[in-house]
Amino acid sequence: MNFVEINVKNRIGFITLNRPEKRNALSAGMVSELKEAFSQIEREESVKVVILGANGSVFSAGADLDYLQQLQQNTYEENLSDSRLFKELLLKIYLFPKPVIAQIQGHAIAGGCGLITVCDFTFSVPEAKFGYTEVRIGFIPALVMVFLLRKIGEARARQLLVSGRLITADDALSNNLIYKIVDAGHLEEKVKLFARELIEKNSATSMGITKKMIAEVQSMRLDEALDYASEMNAKARATKDCRRGIAAFLNKEEIVW
Repeated sequence: MNFVEINVKNRIGFITLNRPEKRNALSAGMVSELKEAFSQIEREESVKVVILGANGSVFSAGADLDYLQQLQQNTYEENLSDSRLFKELLLKIYLFPKPVIAQIQGHAIAGGCGLITVCDFTFSVPEAKFGYTEVRIGFIPALVMVFLLRKIGEARARQLLVSGRLITADDALSNNLIYKIVDAGHLEEKVKLFARELIEKNSATSMGITKKMIAEVQSMRLDEALDYASEMNAKARATKDCRRGIAAFLNKEEIVW
């Protein structure tokens, strides 16, 4: 791959944006490679948690300028195809069956901020800025909006998306956009420790089912959601992980997943 690095170590899949000279700006090539990287990691049975990071001083500055210029020449059909590619990437990360942790060492802006929106947990350095700046160049945060509304609610999403302003890591934390703020010198260590906690203390099956249900129940009527939840509850009881976990609990044994 030209724009993305993939590594697997100790049950963690590392997917790293690797265009530091372009501030990890998103292009069609980068989006395609990210999508393929997540597909590869999904097939790795040994991997239980994914860490999405970036090389360089910026996590991602959003769309590549050359890419934006090219879009001006595209037909509607070409732009629709390109838009669907980014949609597929965001949906893949959002529905990914394993927890995805974003490790933010620098600014995450526009499409770059969109990537962290669909991650399960985001750890950021204090200096990072976040924002959906599309409206400031006459564009719209169309795809990211769908996920941001689910993540932080309409009031907060409206303020960020319509204003297009950049916010600090502290503001991002208070808006529930990120999970924790960590000093740069300890960022990688803290993210790996958290990944290890998920790996050792939580059932992979349970985390996967929980993520799937979170994505699905929000669009259901209350009665439909409760029926679906009852069915998933019953199915979960029959899984190997549930039998193993309950047995360990009853026998007062520590379980390492």
